[in-house]
Amino acid sequence: MLRTDMLDLGGLRLSTGEGRRMELRVAIDPFELGGEHYAVEPDIVPVVLDISRMTGSGYALRLRFQATLSGPCMRCLAPAGPTFEVLAREISQPGEGDEMESPYVQDGVLDLHAWARDALALTLPAQVLCRPDCAGLCPVCGVDLNLADDDHAHERDPDPRWAKLAELRFDQ
Repeated sequence: MLRTDMLDLGGLRLSTGEGRRMELRVAIDPFELGGEHYAVEPDIVPVVLDISRMTGSGYALRLRFQATLSGPCMRCLAPAGPTFEVLAREISQPGEGDEMESPYVQDGVLDLHAWARDALALTLPAQVLCRPDCAGLCPVCGVDLNLADDDHAHERDPDPRWAKLAELRFDQ
C-alpha cells in the first residue's frame, strides 16, 4: 500500500450522502517534547479514513489509527514507547463559516499528513512515560527509583532555621 499524504476528495466522485472507507498509509513527523526527540512508529502509519459527502461541496471525515511514540521517559530517562489510539473527526463545508471549514481541506484536497500529526499530538499526555507508575529519578543522588530498593532514602539536611543552635557551647 502506498503512502498518501494528500488526498483529492473531489477525485473520489462521491454523490451527496455517499460514503467511502479507505485504508491508507501516512507518514507522521517526529515530535520535540521537553527538549527531547520522539519518533513515531511505524515510520509509515496505517490509517482508516471514512469519508461522507455532504450537501454542496462538503465532507464529513473520520480518521482512526494507532501509533507508538518512541523516546526517553520524562521521569527516569529510560526508553519509553507508549502506544496511542487516535480517533479524529473533521467537517468541511465551505462557505458555512469558520467552524464548518476544516483547516486540513483546501480546494477539495485533504492534507492527511498534517491532520494525522495534529490528531496524534492532541492525544498525547502531558508526560511521555516508560510506564504509568514510573517513580522517576532520586532528586538527591539520581538513582532510578524504579530499580532502587524500597528503603532507598537519604539523611535530610538540618532545618536552616535551627543552624544557630549548633554554634552553642555549654563548656564551663
